[in-house]
Amino acid sequence: MSAKEVLDLLDSKGLKLAIAESLTGGMLCSELVSVAGASNVVLGSVVAYQSGLKSSALGVNPDLLATQGAVDPEVAVQMAEGIRSRFSLQLLLPTDKVLGVSTTGVAGPVEQDGKPVGTVFIAVAGAKGVQVWEEHFSGDRAVIRTKTVEAALSHIREYFSK
Repeated sequence: MSAKEVLDLLDSKGLKLAIAESLTGGMLCSELVSVAGASNVVLGSVVAYQSGLKSSALGVNPDLLATQGAVDPEVAVQMAEGIRSRFSLQLLLPTDKVLGVSTTGVAGPVEQDGKPVGTVFIAVAGAKGVQVWEEHFSGDRAVIRTKTVEAALSHIREYFSK
């Protein structure tokens, strides 16, 4: 699914998008805002590359980060829920009108938190609850990050198909 298709889908549902990124380092938000009119849907993004920021900026449980590391499905879930609730509160938007999406994983060149290179978790949180996907991509850092952005766009659509 293209960025434009995602934006059109969310716009048709009257939803805004809040993004929390780790391994993608802003690439997901960049892909979305490259589309004219993205400001109708995209609220913004937080790049929380370091674990401490995942906790302080996004509300990820520091104990979870200490025990499981940043590359974990529950971390992805808490990132998506955290960005959704924080942006809703800051912008005085009803939470059910905001969709949160997060990316966390290992782009390489070496494993992290005992997870091999290419392990990625993507979460989407909205009024229908939260879903998380585990991906395993191959390739170098650039390829893994690009595949993560593509997967995140597809998973946003998937979220609404269930």
